Amino acid sequence: MKIGELARATLTPLETIRFYEREGLLPPAGRTDGNYRIYGHEHVERLTFIRHCRTLDMALGEIRALLRFKASPQENCMAVNELLDAHIGHVAQRIRELRSLEKQLKVLRQQCSEANAAADCGILKGLSGEMVADRPAPKSRKHVQGTH
Repeated sequence: MKIGELARATLTPLETIRFYEREGLLPPAGRTDGNYRIYGHEHVERLTFIRHCRTLDMALGEIRALLRFKASPQENCMAVNELLDAHIGHVAQRIRELRSLEKQLKVLRQQCSEANAAADCGILKGLSGEMVADRPAPKSRKHVQGTH
């Protein structure tokens, strides 16, 4: 199948497929005489696996590690368990960060409870620095946020 057919079969944008190829997650496709990429069932299976991992917010490095284990079915899966445990920890940390963000936004929202002139808006004043100074600095992360 051509790349468009692979995209439709897996509900994946063309650029995402090309990106996964560049990143080495998806093996290079063969080429036709006309230089069109040609994909097989193994590409559909692998891309489906990758997409499922991405819906679980896994980073590309985590997916690479899981793909290595899929390619070596005789290996012990303890490292897969450890990878997933670490990912669960990253998700739990992100949930804590989002709850903190929600609290900050609620405090900010309370700064303006009625319609005022924008010059008197408590939210805009808070965003201009009064509340920002009171907010703790974000913690450094081992898991790269926003790469998913």
